[in-house]
Amino acid sequence: MNVSIVPSLKKLRPVAMLVIVVLLGLVLGYWANAAFLPGTSPEQPIAFSHRIHAGENEIPCMYCHTQARLSPSAGVPSVSKCVGCHLEIATERPQIRRLMSYWDNQEPIPWVKVHDLPDFVHFTHKRHVLAEVECQTCHGPVETMDRIRLTSRAADGTAQANHPWEMGQCLSCHRENEVENGTDCWTCHK
Repeated sequence: MNVSIVPSLKKLRPVAMLVIVVLLGLVLGYWANAAFLPGTSPEQPIAFSHRIHAGENEIPCMYCHTQARLSPSAGVPSVSKCVGCHLEIATERPQIRRLMSYWDNQEPIPWVKVHDLPDFVHFTHKRHVLAEVECQTCHGPVETMDRIRLTSRAADGTAQANHPWEMGQCLSCHRENEVENGTDCWTCHK
């Protein structure tokens, strides 16, 4: 009597193929995310330069990011805020013409978010602005950046480019500045 496991293995072939495809998909997805969507300095629909606006022209952060004083999100300026200046300034430049096309079409600019915390982290710009924490403390030397990039704070307090924020950095800052309830889990995790 011959006993063979081949018929049983043939029944498992679709499951094995599915497992292989899923694993291959996960590996390729992880690689593609790291290679093409690093989130460190995404290309924006308009090449906005913080170096020119915040650096050379010394426009305060709160002029454009008005929501930072009032809400968890700093927000992005409306098209009308940009057009308020650029109806008169640098009107012939290609990027300003692109801005004006959004204005003419009554469309918001589809900015790509650079600094994005996980959903389980509750961060409010309002508290930090009211505590007079400089924007550069968390975002690095924005006034020197032509293209905004992900920046966090190194252990020595300096900005480290292309590095996401980690919980230990926030805790260190809260301890250094003796923030009331600053190390309580519920302060940042709701």
